[in-house]
Amino acid sequence: MLANFYKGKFTPPLFSHENWFTSLKGDVIFLRKKGAGFVVFEGLDGSGQSTQAELLREHLEGLGNKVILTKEPTIDSEAGRRIKKVLSHEEKLEPETLQELFNEDRKEHLENLIMPALKDGKIVISDRYFFSTFAFGSLGCNFDWLLKINNDFILPDLTFILDVRPEVSIERIKKRGKTAEFFEKFEILKKVREAYKTFPEKFEDVYLIDGEKPISEVFLDVKFISAGKI
Repeated sequence: MLANFYKGKFTPPLFSHENWFTSLKGDVIFLRKKGAGFVVFEGLDGSGQSTQAELLREHLEGLGNKVILTKEPTIDSEAGRRIKKVLSHEEKLEPETLQELFNEDRKEHLENLIMPALKDGKIVISDRYFFSTFAFGSLGCNFDWLLKINNDFILPDLTFILDVRPEVSIERIKKRGKTAEFFEKFEILKKVREAYKTFPEKFEDVYLIDGEKPISEVFLDVKFISAGKI
């Protein structure tokens, strides 16, 4: 939900996150089952979001929780497979068409994996979600349009944005021996980073963490914040 944007639409605690999962625009989706939670990791490629997602999964499972670790875009949908081709420069699409594919892949991801797991009382950790759309997609698309096409999707309980400078992102990608993908250019990453940094003020339960610190120190921040939310 946009912070303060839908203020007063529902009366706490009946429609609080403690009892219900809600959509981005604030509509109730379904009653929260005990143990269920939805956590998202975001950031530039190379920010460490995949590493921190895995560390959180191990930590939560160690506490006795049932945890599902997933990521976007998926490779399970036709839309997701087309997205991979665009990111690898094998196919070229208009910005709006690409974001519509992300939207389609996300819808299938939610219906087939995320929502069934939440309804079963599990914690879902996703490496990327609609905040990637808002950060990367806004370079070529209208931000309000991006919000609109994601408005009905479930709002995470907690989102971590791991903040690194573009040069750090690029250097880490090079060290992995990977070829730069569609969005992995300095000027693009610079704009995406600035977009990400505005999200804690725009959305509920979004936290910006210094992703340039050692992995163990980053995870201390993740663990501390998640202890009060999940």
